[in-house]
Amino acid sequence: MASTTVSEKHPRGLYVLFFTEMWERFSYYGMRAILLLYLIKSASVGALGLSEQTGGAIYGLYTSAVYLLTLPGGWIADNILGQKKAIWWGGIVIMIGHILLAVPGSNPIFFLGLCTVAVGTGLLKPNISSIVGDLYPEGGARRDAGFSIFYIGINLGSFLGMFIVGYLGEKVGWHYGFGAAAVAMFLGLVMFRLNRKYLDNLGEPPAVQGKKTFLYVVGGFFALIAVLVISGILDAIALAEIMKYVIITITVLYFLYIGMFDKSLTIVERKRVGVLFIFFIGAALFWSGFEQAGSSLTIFADRHTDRMILGWEMPASWFQNANALFILIFSAPIGALWIFLNKKNLNPATPVKFGLGLIQMGFGFLIMYWAAQYAVQGGLVGVSWLTLTYLFHTLGELCLSPVGLSTYTKLAPKKYYSQMMGLWFVAASLGNLIAGVFSGNFNEENVAEMPSLFLQVCLFGVGFGIIMILFYKPIKKWMGGIQ
Repeated sequence: MASTTVSEKHPRGLYVLFFTEMWERFSYYGMRAILLLYLIKSASVGALGLSEQTGGAIYGLYTSAVYLLTLPGGWIADNILGQKKAIWWGGIVIMIGHILLAVPGSNPIFFLGLCTVAVGTGLLKPNISSIVGDLYPEGGARRDAGFSIFYIGINLGSFLGMFIVGYLGEKVGWHYGFGAAAVAMFLGLVMFRLNRKYLDNLGEPPAVQGKKTFLYVVGGFFALIAVLVISGILDAIALAEIMKYVIITITVLYFLYIGMFDKSLTIVERKRVGVLFIFFIGAALFWSGFEQAGSSLTIFADRHTDRMILGWEMPASWFQNANALFILIFSAPIGALWIFLNKKNLNPATPVKFGLGLIQMGFGFLIMYWAAQYAVQGGLVGVSWLTLTYLFHTLGELCLSPVGLSTYTKLAPKKYYSQMMGLWFVAASLGNLIAGVFSGNFNEENVAEMPSLFLQVCLFGVGFGIIMILFYKPIKKWMGGIQ
């Protein structure tokens, strides 16, 4: 036992997963930071020159697919590969996808690369988080702290990725940025392979493999979508609108099946599934605002923000780094705060933390509402507006995301463990899709509507956050004693 711990507090396996995830997030967030700009900027600068509506739809579909595919990714781990093999093979597929993105001059190969990265991330993302939860079988505030440390790795990777890939993409060449993402994923694979001994007896393949019917249905669904797009029956905008309703329908049916029709679950487990559904709604609303970072807020940074520093123009994608920087500053202190409050019996209930996260996300868009009022007058606004927005979004994220990850590992029925982690990321999928579609409204002819668009997001976030706080007692009761 002593050989597998760094200290009495956290196992060595946490740090293996920390660095593996750090490099994977470098590749994902670094590439994502420049993706929308590459899609909508002029072909004269080597980009694709698509309209904001089309580019936003493609961006939303990609970022949505990354998280939507965590559901079959969790199923594959639970029923076939186990979590560790799913992480390994998912990382290899991600690296191949980024290599395809780095190939210049071929749009079909570029879009194939996007699809490949999405598939690999769907396989890796839910399963690495599941193993983090497995490191803390006792649960409680210590598990929350473990996830907060893990979250530092996520944001250290995203900070480095957006800094390096953003600079290479905007200042050197788009495909150099995409290539740097491939290198990062390779480093993550090396880290995971060399230190896998610290994850012994965790994430192993199931003793009996499940039937592959579910996998065939998922594969057939995405094959049908590919045929419809390639044949021209659906374009990106129409597909994005359809996928919103598809994701909502699949999620509702999935929760209904697990929570109401699986007779092997106890009444307590079914109530916990109901709580997870409520948290799913809150998370989807949060991410639909938060993930404007890579879409509407990046457009605002590119077109309406003064980015000149001593005669040098800062890349617009670098503004997204404010979130990662604030995470690195505040993540550990807030994780320690939850433990301190827990010792004093003052730790806020999970629904309250969700509500606080949503309210702070809404406040961030209230700031953007004021900033947009200045921008519509034709001038460039200062960097402090976006920076303050990202500060509120970060504090909201720290109230909601690590706690949400931890809560899903606590409340999920054991037989649906990784699949429930997949559903947590499906909330992010839906939020990302909405964020991408929403950014299509930010075109040059629609500048006057920016303040009202930002205000809409503010009102939704604050409103649902208040509801979560008001009803925290019945929600907490349905958690069946889980803290």
